[in-house]
Amino acid sequence: MPTPPQPDTHWGSSYRLVAADKWKAQSAAMGRPLTEALVEYAQPRPGMQVLDVATGTGEPAISTAERVGPTGHVSALDLSADLLDIARHRAQQRGLTNISFHVGDAQELPFADAQFDLATSRFGVMFFRDPVRALREVHRVLKPGARTCFAAWGPFEQPYWQSMMGVVAKHVGGPALPPGGQDPFRFAQPGSLSNALRSAGFSTIHEETRTVPWFWQGDAEQVWEYSRAVSAPFRALLDRVPQDKWPQINHDVLAAIRQYEREDGIDFGAQIVFASGQKSN
Repeated sequence: MPTPPQPDTHWGSSYRLVAADKWKAQSAAMGRPLTEALVEYAQPRPGMQVLDVATGTGEPAISTAERVGPTGHVSALDLSADLLDIARHRAQQRGLTNISFHVGDAQELPFADAQFDLATSRFGVMFFRDPVRALREVHRVLKPGARTCFAAWGPFEQPYWQSMMGVVAKHVGGPALPPGGQDPFRFAQPGSLSNALRSAGFSTIHEETRTVPWFWQGDAEQVWEYSRAVSAPFRALLDRVPQDKWPQINHDVLAAIRQYEREDGIDFGAQIVFASGQKSN
């Protein structure tokens, strides 16, 4: 039976990094279809100079570096040096030399104007402190005619979240996410990410919500432990759980997850917002 969550699981904390390492194979496999979908959406081409913002442990920066080839380059940026160390190691394992890693803030990108042919971010734009300011920075560093492409979570009301954090929220009451805190679903409302892109100066904006594979190669207990460890925005929710409620919550969460159980894992599916904009010539 899963144990109650541990303290100090803020984004980039040592506990989260340990969890990320423990479940790295399953996590990478679960996220791979989304990475592939975002790369196909962004259409990086050989020779391109690409910026990946909030790259975390390296995707889609690494996959993009493979697409742009030796004549191209990917600059991968994140606030966490620890996560970038993981990304750097993964790139080295692939033998990539056309990718560099930068500690930095999306609100103040450490790059020159009109430097990049393409910008991407997978699950990063929702967590920018000031999204429009960050998007204006992305706009600044793109060349005229270049695109920026994002993937963000769709609604909270979908299997992966409802089977775990949704169950917890029903038991303890109150908001699943603290007001004013990190919100993975900030751009779940159709058109909201498009509006932010438009406010930042982008044109030729496109947005769609797709369901992509989101498959955990393991059992219900494992994905519940993983989710508690790495879902930092839900820290306050988990901390509100009284100790005596954990046995019932764990029971109900595992029952909810097992609705999506298949022979070789858990088949959640994920509703994802894809959005893009272009810097005018």
